[in-house]
Amino acid sequence: MIHLEAVDTLVIGSGPGGYAAALRSAQLGMKTAVVERGQIGGVCTHVGCIPSKALIAESHRFQMYSKRSSDRGIASFEEAQSFKQAVVNKQAGGVQFLLKTAGVTFLQGEASFLDEHTVVIKGEGTEQRISFKNVILATGSRPIELEALPYGGRILSSTEALSLSGLPASLVVIGGGYIGVELGQMYAKFGTKVTILEGGRSVLPGFEADLAAPVVRQLNNDGVTIITDAKAVKAEQDTDGLTLHYMKGSEQQLIRAEYALVTVGRRPNTDGKLGLERIGLQAGDRGLMETDEQCRTKVPHVYAIGDIRTGPALAHKASYEAKVAAEAIAGQPSIIDYKAIPLVVFSEPELASVGLTETESRERGYSVITGKSSFGINGRALALKETDGFVKIVADQTSGMIRGAQIVGVEASTLISELALAIEMGATVEDLAMTIHPHPALGEVVMEAAEHAVRKMIMGKKN
Repeated sequence: MIHLEAVDTLVIGSGPGGYAAALRSAQLGMKTAVVERGQIGGVCTHVGCIPSKALIAESHRFQMYSKRSSDRGIASFEEAQSFKQAVVNKQAGGVQFLLKTAGVTFLQGEASFLDEHTVVIKGEGTEQRISFKNVILATGSRPIELEALPYGGRILSSTEALSLSGLPASLVVIGGGYIGVELGQMYAKFGTKVTILEGGRSVLPGFEADLAAPVVRQLNNDGVTIITDAKAVKAEQDTDGLTLHYMKGSEQQLIRAEYALVTVGRRPNTDGKLGLERIGLQAGDRGLMETDEQCRTKVPHVYAIGDIRTGPALAHKASYEAKVAAEAIAGQPSIIDYKAIPLVVFSEPELASVGLTETESRERGYSVITGKSSFGINGRALALKETDGFVKIVADQTSGMIRGAQIVGVEASTLISELALAIEMGATVEDLAMTIHPHPALGEVVMEAAEHAVRKMIMGKKN
């Protein structure tokens, strides 16, 4: 066994949380190492955020070009996979370069605790031991597997769905959350016959009905069949595809498809060979680690960030927590504050939300005023032929302070950042309304939603 030199901070996992933690730790002058059992950059870079968004972008381009030319065939999907892999490789290379430049030691293998200050790292034919003063757990998550539909063969997780070598003729997606909608719509745009099965009353649960409605309309336009209040029971696989049995009410029904994609959530990676029990730690019922506002567990020098911590499983949340944890180790007073974490669905049109919704604000007893503006009359949206959707701002009726915002429409993923900053800075709707926005630009819809709220405040109206 090789004994490595001790470090100040050891980070387990090199995803968006792990590499951000390692970089911040090194920047703060601490000797840092990061361990990764898979590929550098983690799930997000290789089988999550980056490849999915690359394929989604390619599906939009394919659909646009196919309307102009009849000679675009299955080779386009193969080209899209090649493009996706090139993007992934560039991102992974970028992460590796950043870590190397910052002086972070990268260790390949699976880490397992021996005691509170030592882990053993087992790789292919190698075994290394490293000691540390502090450790940040950034082990991420994996797709939840249904007992009735175990992964394998024609039953896919999101990982396999992003790596198919050929375009499936048909696909049934089990779960109508944001992953199911994103990947289902992506395949539909390439020409796959897609059916989404959702156990609840509507797809995109958690989004208010008016926000989800434009996405549902576009899914229908893309030829996606949506079946709600449906529960998958079992699948029978054969050489050509599978037959999925599902319950709709009290009636059992069947769907025939080439593949089934299961997207019912993700499970934290706090089990397996990590060996938390050896350092007196145990994950909760859902596999999540309990921490304080600096991401510190009950073992003071052990921190947990990202998908293994409470809150939405988002890459940017993990990166944010990473910086807080590294700064806490360095003795800085950094603490987490989740009031302005954006949530984005890369559907068509895009969905984005930050802060509180109108419903959440009312449930908390706040006096609420809203401002709303449509993309339908925006000059830039008209030029782009992307006029579906709106911006909605939720604010305090008396002070005008912005509590939340939701967007459905073109470039919602970009526009939401202005509203996140407004919440973070304690801005009011008047601040946004008086900010000069370029013309013609999509950002004017944000300004006009704020102006709408200001007019309501002047007139003394709630809604």
